[in-house]
Amino acid sequence: MNKIKRVLIAGGTHGNELNGIYAVRKYERCPELIHRPSFETLTVLGNPRAIEAGVRYIDKDLNRCFDIPEGKATDLDYEVQRAREIKSQFGQAGQMPVDFAIDQHGTDSNAGLMLILDSLDCFTLKLAAYLSCKQPELKVYSSAASGRSQDSLRSIARYGVGIEVGPVAHGTLHAELFQKTEVLVCAILDYLEQYNSNTVSLEETSLTVYQHANAVDYPKGKNGEIQAMIHPQLQFKDYEALNPGDPMFLTFDGDAIAYQGSTTVYPIFINEAAYYEKGIAMYLTQKQQFQVS
Repeated sequence: MNKIKRVLIAGGTHGNELNGIYAVRKYERCPELIHRPSFETLTVLGNPRAIEAGVRYIDKDLNRCFDIPEGKATDLDYEVQRAREIKSQFGQAGQMPVDFAIDQHGTDSNAGLMLILDSLDCFTLKLAAYLSCKQPELKVYSSAASGRSQDSLRSIARYGVGIEVGPVAHGTLHAELFQKTEVLVCAILDYLEQYNSNTVSLEETSLTVYQHANAVDYPKGKNGEIQAMIHPQLQFKDYEALNPGDPMFLTFDGDAIAYQGSTTVYPIFINEAAYYEKGIAMYLTQKQQFQVS
């Protein structure tokens, strides 16, 4: 892979995820924090109108808009137009094409500190292993099988990662998670600097990756109304094993609905508020170990 020449740090892709928004504003006030000698680092607030309104989006989830071709009925949606603006500026055929994108997010699920990968290529796995050594609490989620590598903001770059932190209520700041995100962003920039100078030092390490398997919706009636909630034994248990027969949902009458799968899985984004409209109660993942050196 060629050297990294330009990096983009994004926040506010969703207008009510404040940690990323205020992080970008901090970096713009203090550019020395993100400056590295061998590449240029740029910042962008993804969805200015949603940020001003304090909402996730105006017309459509911006983080699902980067693969919508022109000539569709959604052309007039603000986020579709905004995605095209960002792509024309920073995309591979844009005015200032970026080699690497970091998109910062927040979730009210118990994500902790999560790194989202859209690819499991050697470069990306080594980066994830390096970051895991720096911040052992980091969880690594691969969305490679989910299709997100085409429609997300980070998809505009040759390489990119998402940072997801939680639980943090939408529309609020969380100081500890803000600080952990900043440390992670700086560690990514440090790695890219070392990569450019061929000075990365990484001993062989075992990297745990939670690989996307599928999304699960809430049990619903014929009219589409939710019939059950996340079971109390599963709530806030992101990354923990869910075995066949374990309680998954709880009906309003108090009856448990068990997980019917045949293998153990590891749910993430459990009961994320923003996913209700998408018909997603959680993502199920499979845990895999990679030996990286």
